Amino acid sequence: MEWIYLLIAGVLEIVWAYFLNESNGFTILLPSIIAIVFIIISFGALEKAMRKLGIGVAYAVFTGIGTAGTALMGMIWLGENVSFWKIISLLILLGGILGLKMTEDGEEK
Repeated sequence: MEWIYLLIAGVLEIVWAYFLNESNGFTILLPSIIAIVFIIISFGALEKAMRKLGIGVAYAVFTGIGTAGTALMGMIWLGENVSFWKIISLLILLGGILGLKMTEDGEEK
């Protein structure tokens, strides 16, 4: 169940990042409110995941999902540039998160 909470937290980080961008520095009311609501829900789900997973893996996966997802959203839907090095960097990021996850399973807590 903690991995589901973590996945939800990461996906919601993408959502709140989008609305944070749309709020124009918290100057537009509706996107600002939506961003704040999703930030609270996202961090609540992260907190639930961290109870079992530990802070190292949970936070790395959370930020990795958010970082990669937000970058992909920007490239696909918001017209941000796509480059070879941007894609390579995202793959390295995801590889590092996978490495953390794989080393965590065999360790005692």
